[in-house]
Order: sequence, then structure tokens, then C-alpha cells
Amino acid sequence: MTTPQPQSPAPRPSAPQLPDRIYRSPAGMAGGFLLLGIAGWLGVDAIVSGEGRTPWLALAALILLVPLVVAFTLRPAVFANEERLRIRNPFRVIVLPWGQVELLRSGYSNEVIADSRKFQLWAIPVSLRGRKRAARRKERQTAEGAGRRGAFGGGLSGLSGSGGMRGGGRGAVPDGPPRAETDRAMDELRELQEAQAKSEAAQGEVTVRWAYEVVGPAVAGAVLLAILIAGG
Repeated sequence: MTTPQPQSPAPRPSAPQLPDRIYRSPAGMAGGFLLLGIAGWLGVDAIVSGEGRTPWLALAALILLVPLVVAFTLRPAVFANEERLRIRNPFRVIVLPWGQVELLRSGYSNEVIADSRKFQLWAIPVSLRGRKRAARRKERQTAEGAGRRGAFGGGLSGLSGSGGMRGGGRGAVPDGPPRAETDRAMDELRELQEAQAKSEAAQGEVTVRWAYEVVGPAVAGAVLLAILIAGG
């Protein structure tokens, strides 16, 4: 008589990881495409129709400028998920597990403090104009809400209870003050950090990698340009 072998429990399926939240600067990307278009137009024209050393100078300038324009406008991005924050700045890529993040702060720039080091979030620039617009919207909403309460206060004073105007109807004041878009992005990152800081999957080491795919071409273009100018 054979003894049945105990079966090992089936592995529990892991929870699916949510896709990264991606934060970029629309204004920076628009400016980058505009600058690349202008540089390409002028550079190609100089290469095709220039004489003497002009085509070589234009080519060297393009090799130098195009990586720099891409680095400061199109490249910056912030990727966030439940495990880590990945920052793609012009010349570096920083990976910060949430367990290592100490502080996300906003001043004249948005920054993250991790492992006693400070890293700037190039993809989420502080918009003073956006903050001023949000402050004006807040003042306008406050004034409109006060006006509605003054207009309807007398007619509603005889109703039992005080919930007549708080149900989210058309006359209700929106929940929460208006915020600039970049400030809302920082609020979302702070919520993720607070929720995931003690998670086992959010632990690890801070890693910083130089973006040689940007630095290399820019240095090559600078060297070529310097050689051409010095040999003129």
C-alpha cells in the first residue's frame, strides 16, 4: 500500500505591480522640440550650402548642441511606482527606493532628500506663475462661496439641520484649495512615499548612474569644435 505524498501548497500569485506614474514638463518638451527644429534647420543649411570650414563647424556645433538640448528639455522625467522613485535628470539617473527617501520638499525648486543627499527634480519645475493662478482661483472660489452663502442663508435658516448646502450640489464649494500642477505632482509623490516607506519591496540602496549616452556625444562635439576653431 502506497502512502500518498504530501503536496506542496500552490504558490500564491503576487499582486500585479501598477505601471509607473510618469511626470514630465510639457513646457520643457515644447521648448526642446522648437530648439531642435531651429538648430536642425540652421545646421543642415550650413552643412549643405556652406563653404570652406563652415560645414565642419556646423556639424561640430550640432554634435555638441543637440545632446545638450535633449538633456535639458526632452530627457528629464520622474517615474514613480510602489517600490521606488526613478529620477532622470539631464546627466544622471537616480533610483531611490521609497525606504531611503527622507523628504520631498518644494521651494524655488522641487527636491528629494535621500541617503543624506539632495537630488533635484528637473522634470517637475516649480511654477510661480501656476501658484499665482491657483491662488487667484482660490480667492475667486472663496468669494463665490461666500456670496452663495449670503444669498441663500436667510432662506435656509428655517430648515432643520445644517446639511442643506453641504451635499456636493451645484452651489457647494469644491473640496480642497486649488493647487498648481507641479505642487499636485509633489503631493502625489509624498502620498506614495508615506504609504510605501515601510514596505519590504521598497527597501534597497540608492543608485546614481551618469548618462554617458548624453555626456559622450556632447564632449565629442566640444572637442571637435575646439580643434576646428584652434586650427583656423
